[in-house]
Amino acid sequence: MDGFKKRLKESVQFRLSFSLTLTILIIAIVAGLISFASAMDEAHELQDDVLREVAALFNQQHLPLPHLGSAGHVKGDDEESRVIVQYLARSNTTSGNADAPLPLSMKLPDGLHTLELGGEPFRVLIRTLANGERIAVAQETGARDEIARNSALRTLMPFLILVPILLLIVADLVRKIFRPIALLSTEIDQRAERELHPIEKSHLPVEVRPFVVAINRLLNRVAQAMATQRRFVADAAHELRSPLTAMSLQAERLAEADMSDLARGRLATLRRGIERGRNLLDQLLTLAKAQAALDPPKSSVSVQRIYRRVLEDLLALAQAKHIDIGVEGDCDAQVLVNEIDLIILVKNLVDNAIRYTPDGGRVDLSVTTVDYRATLRIKDSGPGIPAEEHARVFDPFYRALGSDQVGSGLGLSIVKAIADRIGAQISLAAGDESNQSGLCVTVLIATAPPSRLP
Repeated sequence: MDGFKKRLKESVQFRLSFSLTLTILIIAIVAGLISFASAMDEAHELQDDVLREVAALFNQQHLPLPHLGSAGHVKGDDEESRVIVQYLARSNTTSGNADAPLPLSMKLPDGLHTLELGGEPFRVLIRTLANGERIAVAQETGARDEIARNSALRTLMPFLILVPILLLIVADLVRKIFRPIALLSTEIDQRAERELHPIEKSHLPVEVRPFVVAINRLLNRVAQAMATQRRFVADAAHELRSPLTAMSLQAERLAEADMSDLARGRLATLRRGIERGRNLLDQLLTLAKAQAALDPPKSSVSVQRIYRRVLEDLLALAQAKHIDIGVEGDCDAQVLVNEIDLIILVKNLVDNAIRYTPDGGRVDLSVTTVDYRATLRIKDSGPGIPAEEHARVFDPFYRALGSDQVGSGLGLSIVKAIADRIGAQISLAAGDESNQSGLCVTVLIATAPPSRLP
């Protein structure tokens, strides 16, 4: 009962359905009772008319009593609905003939009466004929009431059939009326975190539009706040770039001067710190660009071509660590994404793989296509990432424990931001399942439809 009350209090759709159902039931019950009572009265009135018609028949045809059959019954009548007709003899006694079927008083006035005769209730019509004779036309009220009830119950059949159908129709109509609200909630719930475009309200009911307008205003404010944040990060990175570049140039000039080995060692540490700061600023700018909205792509991009461009940029880094890097297989895939997005995504994954793979290791790139989905894989022979940290490594500035590589912790954050924007799915797994070592990054991207292929 508590669950019903809670649902009735919280759900407008359930409350409306329950209120309409209760109202329909109450109206149907009241209408049914009124219809039943009216049908009963009408049936009784029709039965009284039967008695009048029988009396009128005797008045017009002057039928003698023997024609009525034995015991004063009309021929062909049945036990339940028989009509009894008897003459009332002219006498000053209180009762008529002892052989009469009904002990009727001689003093009964003309008209309809409900009498208790022989322990049974009867409806009796007393009438004086044109020849001066008086007759009584009677019928048991039990049979009359049964006939009336049956007739009245037949009038209730439409209510019993149509009211449940009406309740089902009302429930279906209420569900259809609230369907736009359910679809609206589903649409909002399925949006990505950066899909802040306004909600279309033209197809929604007028009563819901004020809420949609308020939601659109909120989305607009959130979009402005996120744009301000990205602009601040980009501006700060640009502003910091110049002094870091100047410091890098000064450090290079200082390296040409004569100095002790201790000072030269400290200068090398300073130069590495400056380079690390410049890399951090570059990745912050890249992250800001990855989080910004771009125009939808107009043409498809070849994954193999992106692989070749990334390998050309990072081949020197791989050769410096004697890492065997290359693309496995000749399979290619055409994906409908911005080329710069795919380059940044693949480059960050390959750059991470090279940096975390030990000298003499291996990095393999591959692409396959199954069911209109391209599967990009970057697999390395490095130490890998523990399974419990797979979800955390996509957070900005988070770095796996025990890593001795220099980095900012933004590479996978950039990859995740781009994947979310282009509708790709990214997952991590061990590169070598048997030894639980290495890392295999899988990116699933929908391939371009045939009409969009170059």
